[in-house]
Order: sequence, then C-alpha cells, then structure tokens
Amino acid sequence: MENETGQSLNMGQKALYGYQENDINQLFDKIGQSQTNYRLLYQLPTGGGKTRIFSEITSRFISKYNRKVIVLTHRVELCNQTATTLKNLGVKNKVINSALKTLSRKEAYKCFVAMVETLKNRIKEGLVNPDDIGLVIIDEAHHNSFHKLLGKFKNAIIIGVTATPFSSDINLPMRKNYDELIVGESISSLIAQGFLAKPKTWRYDVELNTLKTGIHGDFTVSTSDELYSSPAMLDLLMHAYEAHAKNKKTLIFNNGIFTSKNVHKLFSDAGYPVRHLDNHTSTAERAEILKWFKKTKGAILTSVSILTTGFDEPTIQSVILNRATTSLTLYHQMIGRGGRRLPQKKSFNIIDLGNNTDRFGEWHIPVDWQQVFERPEAFYEAMHSKTEFEAHQLPSDLRGKFPNSLQITFDVQQAYQHALDQQIKTKIVIRDSIRQHALLCADNSDTIMEALGLAEELDKEINWRVKQYCKCIGKVTKNYAEWLQQDYKTKLKLLITKIMQRRAYLQKAG
Repeated sequence: MENETGQSLNMGQKALYGYQENDINQLFDKIGQSQTNYRLLYQLPTGGGKTRIFSEITSRFISKYNRKVIVLTHRVELCNQTATTLKNLGVKNKVINSALKTLSRKEAYKCFVAMVETLKNRIKEGLVNPDDIGLVIIDEAHHNSFHKLLGKFKNAIIIGVTATPFSSDINLPMRKNYDELIVGESISSLIAQGFLAKPKTWRYDVELNTLKTGIHGDFTVSTSDELYSSPAMLDLLMHAYEAHAKNKKTLIFNNGIFTSKNVHKLFSDAGYPVRHLDNHTSTAERAEILKWFKKTKGAILTSVSILTTGFDEPTIQSVILNRATTSLTLYHQMIGRGGRRLPQKKSFNIIDLGNNTDRFGEWHIPVDWQQVFERPEAFYEAMHSKTEFEAHQLPSDLRGKFPNSLQITFDVQQAYQHALDQQIKTKIVIRDSIRQHALLCADNSDTIMEALGLAEELDKEINWRVKQYCKCIGKVTKNYAEWLQQDYKTKLKLLITKIMQRRAYLQKAG
C-alpha cells in the first residue's frame, strides 16, 4: 500500500519532504498560538501527501501535549488507510466503527480514527467523550457532513484538510466553519520539484445544452447518460482515446452506470482490455479488478464516482473525463488520480470531454485559494456564469432525436461578431445556420420525409435563432422578424430535400 506521495507505508519513518516539513511546522506553530476551538483549514493538492502530514501532526501533538486526537474521514477505505499510516508512524490508534461496542480503559488510546455518523453514534452512547479530545483532524474537509459534529468538541483545536477549500454548496461556505486558511504547495510547484507528473490536456468542445442540474447543483445522471451514451459521443470518446491515449493505462470517469457500461462495451467490442467498476461492485470483485488494472499493460478502467478518493494507482498514464461536472473538488480529484509521479512516468494525459477545463481552468494553473476562501460567492458566480447562448436549453427529448450529431446548437451572436470582424455581409449568419440545421436533419434521417419531419421539430429553435439575429442587427419590425422566420423555414426544407436527393443519388451510383 502507498500513501499520497507514493512512499510505501512500511517506510512511514522516512524523512519528510522539505515542503511537508515547512507546512507541518507552520501548522504546529498555529496550534501553539491558538485558543481552544480555533479552526484551521489546510490546503494541499491531491498527491502532495496530506495523510502523511496530518499523521505527523498527530504524532507531535500527542507527544507534546499528551492529549487525545480524533481523525475524521468520510469513507471506510480512507479510515483504514489513515489508521495504517498512523500505525507506521508509531501512533497507536483505534478505528471507531460499527463493530466497536466497548472501549477498555486499559488500552488507553490517544488517537482514534472514525467516520462522521459512526462517531456521532458513539458519542451519543457515551463511548467517546468529546470533552477529552484536544485535536480534531478532518480529512476531505470540504464535505459538508462534518460540520454537524464540530460544535461538540469544546476543548479541541480543529484542523480541516482539503485539496480544494471551496464548498459546493454556496450557502455553506467554508469560511463559516474555519477561522483561517493555510495554503500549501501549488500543483505547478510540485510538478516543477518532481513530485507530481506534468499534464498534457486535450480538450474537445462538447454541446452540453441538454444537461440539467439536480438539487445538489451538479449535472443529473439521467441527462448525462442520455448525452454520453449517444452514438456521437461514444464515437468521440473512441476517437479521443485512439488519438491521445491508445495503449496507455487509462482511467475513464463517467457520471452514470448506464454510460460506463456502454463505454465498457464500446472498448471491449473494439478489442481493448477494459473493465467496469461502480459502487455496486462487490468488495471482492473490486479488489480483483483493481489488481488486474495495476498489472495489465494498456488497461482501460471505466468507472462511476468510486475512484475519486482513497485510490492511488501511480501507473495511470491517461485520465478521460467522459462527463461534465460543476464541482471544482471533483474536477481536481478525478485528474489527480493520474498525477502521481514515477521514475519512468514524468507526464500524463488529460482528455476532457465535458468542457470542464473551460469551466475551472487547467488543473495545474495556480488558484488563489485565499481569495476563494474569503470571497466564495464571487468565485461561485464566475464559475457558474453563462452566456445567453449557453443558458439556452434545448429540451432533452428533442436532443435525443439527433443521436448522430455532436453539435446541435449554433451561436448566432458569435457568428455575427465573426462576420463583422471579417467585414463580410452579416446575412451569412442566417445562411450558415440554415445549413447547420439542414445537415442536422439529414444526418439523423433515412428518408426525405423523415428529415423534413425533424425540421418541423426545430420550429422553436429556429424562432429563437432568428430572434437572436434580429437583436444583433438592431431595431427591426415585428413584420420583418416574422418574414425572416418563415423564409428560414422555407429555405431549410429546400436545402434538406436537395441534400437527401444528392445522397440518395450517390448511394445508387456507388
């Protein structure tokens, strides 16, 4: 087993890296200066060794103050990994889990590792006295589930640890739960020092207008499955893989199980070594799949959610984001799986099929985390702002009628500005829009009648495009706008008929 720096856990006593030692000293100084119940938040990128750092702080805190420490995690795997890291540093600890019913005083543990709900229950049962705790360390502190427990530790200093000090819920900003942010080494600095691999990002523009957001703010599984399981998106995925990741060990992240299974079939049918993993996979099968992935050259693992934290496989050479997300944390966690550095691996590929890089910026570009911590509302607004074009949502049932096409929308405002810049007549915008609509209908139909039927389905979309064009050219009469809409639809039907007849002729001739 390896920790986040790639060091073997049985070498827990190995000397700390310089930046780790500096951060530990800074945090420990803050502990010494702080009043009880002071809350520190510590940021360090995925792969920087957060577990190693807070385990060392635990060891030093117990040694200096002879007080108890609790480390909180949000997953069983992280709980067990943390307990092992602590043990290898010589910190005797007890995992508080559902199997723990009694705690002998003879054992006299100074350190406990627990998950939130389990610890909450053990406090309620009187098994753990929160007043006896001197330090609480929270791993993956951006998770809002931890906040309900923080108030119980009246006599403790709290240190939250995260790669992204930004809550996905803008109503629960991290500055409300922490007094101060300590920023560690940046991703770019860790790359420059040789601790992380250098990324090469390949970005594809993907039409996301059919995606809808759910109650938690991220794109829904159902609309993601519909888009990413379409023939056009599966073709794009295969093209991107063969162009930039072929024969490289590749981890693919999806938003839904349905999509991941379709991805598995896609690569399996093409003869590539591929396995699928999701949160329904049994523990035994998961272990077998991960073992296969580790030892198989050029292996492809398509997954859903489960491998974003608590999973370290340094041999990954390519990460494919076969999904879109509005979560900055998830974006960093997914890419971070490929960032581990090995002597024979100095770089890795990122293939973005969800416009995520445009939304968050490139993974290795430094972020002003202090500003994010102090002004999360402004950061949230900038990240979620949309142009009028992006905000125009095409109904998902309509999108589903064009499975063979990647791009189904047309940015009228951008096309108009381009025409002005090129000093050409702006009516070319309407011509290009009609041509794009005609090809859209033709590419998703077998007959002229079928294609003309699809054109009828686009009635509202056509009216919206014409409205945008009229806004661009300035004040126009309602009569002109209505004429333009009708003229657009007439020309569209003529062009569809012409395209379909030409294709039928070429098919016969061929």
